[in-house]
Amino acid sequence: MALDRKPAPNDLDAFWMPFTANRQFKAAPRMLVGSKDMYYYSADGREILDGCAGLWCCNAGHCRPKITEAVQKQVAELDYAPAFQMGHPLAFELANRIIDIAPEGMKHVFYTNSGSESVETALKLAIGYHKAKGDTGRYRLIGREKGYHGVNFGGMSVGGIASNRKTFGPLLNGVDHMRHTYLPEENRYTKGQPEHGAYLADELERIIALHGAETIAAVIVEPMSGSAGVILPPKGYLQKLREITKKHGILLIFDEVITGYGRLGAAFGAQHYGVTPDLMTTAKGLTNGVIPMGAVITTGEIYDAYMNAPEGMIELFHGYTYSGSPIAAAAGIATLETYKEEALFERAAEMAPYWQDALHSLKGVKNVIDIRNTGLIGAVELEPIPGAPTKRAFAAFLKGFEKGIMVRTTGDIIAMSPPLIISKAQIDQLIGTLKDVLESID
Repeated sequence: MALDRKPAPNDLDAFWMPFTANRQFKAAPRMLVGSKDMYYYSADGREILDGCAGLWCCNAGHCRPKITEAVQKQVAELDYAPAFQMGHPLAFELANRIIDIAPEGMKHVFYTNSGSESVETALKLAIGYHKAKGDTGRYRLIGREKGYHGVNFGGMSVGGIASNRKTFGPLLNGVDHMRHTYLPEENRYTKGQPEHGAYLADELERIIALHGAETIAAVIVEPMSGSAGVILPPKGYLQKLREITKKHGILLIFDEVITGYGRLGAAFGAQHYGVTPDLMTTAKGLTNGVIPMGAVITTGEIYDAYMNAPEGMIELFHGYTYSGSPIAAAAGIATLETYKEEALFERAAEMAPYWQDALHSLKGVKNVIDIRNTGLIGAVELEPIPGAPTKRAFAAFLKGFEKGIMVRTTGDIIAMSPPLIISKAQIDQLIGTLKDVLESID
């Protein structure tokens, strides 16, 4: 793909960049000016192999024709329509298509604009559900250490990544956390789901005994913890969580913002792991990253509990200006069609063994201390530099970009989640280049 070089703006100061070392970036910016299929194109004219699907979101690759054309057509036909007391056909069509691929028992879709908003919505729906049933004492929310559930106050409160929490005060009351499932000594270099650690789900019983089941509204977990560094659920762990929550009348929320829409080789992580929650939060791959959109998917039971308001009255006082916007809905429909027409969920499942073998070929490379994988996701954990945590992985990220690959770092972990269209040759290129990078840094 030929692109004219596009120089960086002459003043980078005005944009306060998210989750970025702003001073470092603005001193030596890494500008992307184009994309197509598996590649980004940099301002200096280089081809960058995308090892991250953008930000875990471009599952079908970049600038896919069907999605591009759908957005272009929609913006000229119906650019915006309010979702409060009004509707437009595409929002309803997309909701039906989401339900068509969702786990059995999931019946309804509530639109948001991001994963963070999906989490806030799901937490509110869970508390409101119990109140609608007359169970007004259930207000507590249980998250998990190392969990990531976005950056709004509810998501930070149930989340368990310390750096995201410590700056912003006491957060929400009535929140507790289970232990994480990161067991490096027992599960180091596991291929796929770890064998050890299902017992960690019993931590929920301890928390229930402490607070009383009658006070707990919901438990929220990622089926697979992405932002914490690809931490997988041990075999049987999610099943035990489901059993415990059902026994005590507690709702189970799966945060599927990363695991949704094919990343693990099934439409959702719930299907991949064989566990159906009460609510699922999604975003990212819903529109292939083309335009912001999220969705909370719920069972019929939760929706029905809200439908007891007097006729003609608003049942749920919640929503967003851009909930189910026409352009986002058009992008979502075209994205789901692309996944189906190209059998990308099935492709992810078929490519997963090759991806696993390539990833684990890095065992023994300098400073590598663990490797984890599932579906088309992988993590390479590095030995931290004493007194300088995160520095080694960030150096690998910078060197990788110089050598034409884009990866992500979280702490001293290199995380990868390439678009589902990646080929075996491109897997070899990504992992081979990463190996060269790791061998070249101290």
